Amino acid sequence: MGLFKENPFGHILFLKKWLIRIAGVLSHRRYRGFNEMEIEGSEIIRDLPETGVLFVSNHQTYFADVVSMFHVFNASLKGRDDSIKNVGYLWNPKLNVYYVAAKETMQSGLLPKIFAYAGAITVERTWRAKGEEVNRAVNPDDTKNIGIALDDGWVITFPQGTTKPFKPIRKGTAHIIKQYKPIVVPVVIDGFRRSFDKKGLRIKKRNILQSMVIKEPLEIDYDNDSVEKIVEQIEFAIEQHPSFLKVIPVEEIEAQEELNKMRKWEY
Repeated sequence: MGLFKENPFGHILFLKKWLIRIAGVLSHRRYRGFNEMEIEGSEIIRDLPETGVLFVSNHQTYFADVVSMFHVFNASLKGRDDSIKNVGYLWNPKLNVYYVAAKETMQSGLLPKIFAYAGAITVERTWRAKGEEVNRAVNPDDTKNIGIALDDGWVITFPQGTTKPFKPIRKGTAHIIKQYKPIVVPVVIDGFRRSFDKKGLRIKKRNILQSMVIKEPLEIDYDNDSVEKIVEQIEFAIEQHPSFLKVIPVEEIEAQEELNKMRKWEY
């Protein structure tokens, strides 16, 4: 790899590699040390092609979710089975991993701008801006950039567009799936909301058991499945369909939240 080789977005890969290495070392104990993370599905990661993969996940913090996936994906590719033990797997990280993030979030300070260099595809929210409800058309350049990233590698997206649970899946994700026909891999995470603050930068509580489940790719008929059907598939796959709430009494949810506060692991 040439010293100044760039990816399709003009980011120098040598700098991106060192950024991922440094951020990975600094963040590792957040998932294996201060807290612990249970992982399922490492073998699925190893079976994926080099490009054209879209990961769809529920969302709990702005940054900790994505950072954890960089850890898990690279550890899996280096032969770790459901483990991120020994951060040496980041010495030669996969450099063509991208993630979709709100432009407003990634321009909110120096640290987010640094994180953006690691692989953010920034998009303009069509429904919210600066804390207010808006209604604007999708920027075609945003969709085009996601397609470029899929052609180059893997893309992580949070199709609810918010860290609040059980919010609707944005139809734009389904349109992207129909247009670019990626392999769609669902990811379900838990524990991050209890471990970190909303941004995912500050540790809010230690000894929390986090989890990440990587599921088998979805079976999608790109030409014949409707946008609505794909949206529903994603909702069920990332366990955010409204039916998950309907079958659980409110009292049980509240009791589960109390149990979650005590969901710890021991050294």
